[in-house]
Amino acid sequence: MYSPGMPSLTRKTKRTGNGLRAAALSVAAALLALALTGCTTLRTTAPSAARAHAAADAGTARFGTVDCREAKCIALTFDAGPSEHSARLLDILEEKKVPATFFLLGKRHIEKYPELVRRMADEGHEVASHTWDHKILTSLGAEEIREELERPNKEIERLTGHRPTLMRPPQGRTDDTVHAVCRELGMAEVLWSVTAKDYKTTDPDLITRRVLDQASRDGIILLHDLYDGTVPAVPGIIDALKRRGYVFVTVPQLLAPGKAEPGRVYRP
Repeated sequence: MYSPGMPSLTRKTKRTGNGLRAAALSVAAALLALALTGCTTLRTTAPSAARAHAAADAGTARFGTVDCREAKCIALTFDAGPSEHSARLLDILEEKKVPATFFLLGKRHIEKYPELVRRMADEGHEVASHTWDHKILTSLGAEEIREELERPNKEIERLTGHRPTLMRPPQGRTDDTVHAVCRELGMAEVLWSVTAKDYKTTDPDLITRRVLDQASRDGIILLHDLYDGTVPAVPGIIDALKRRGYVFVTVPQLLAPGKAEPGRVYRP
């Protein structure tokens, strides 16, 4: 999925004669300006590429209980929690024996439900960051971006004993400045390939159909456990995808034997 709001660098125009040279200089200047302001073409790494890069050193070793080089893996991820629905979601995941990756918000979420953050980590889920206050990072300067990421990092580490290494930028909006701050903080960015747009509906059946229609091997499913229709859809999503032969994994398991590299953006 392309990050919303990212500028296109491939506009087509027709010019002739000496105008071509001037146009080329103009484009070069524009590209330089975009690079300096952090608004450049989004480059992403697929899970399969992350695994392939590490394969030479890994040999034939297995990673945890699942090897996604062989298994038909898919990652279930939830943004913007914890919420009043998260305890029920964790019950479902425990019952179905499915790990998930949680990209948590700080303000009004981690602050309000610290016991659920601990439970997520204790039950084997990956706990990651969705920023402190859901600000659009591409509209901020480097210091403000750093603040948006460091605050939830510190709280998650305090609650779980582990500092997050993954983050998801609000609305998927990212640029070179965001990459640079993430690299500095030791974090990789994770986007998605499946979205149910559950923020627009409370219908669990519709959410389920949207996920199933888009699911594919190495997919990363984006859901939000704070919306009323989402958690009721989860059991059906899990059961249907298991019947199709999918194995659920966390995002780090999806990349293994590769590891998420700070400053990189991962997307199927």
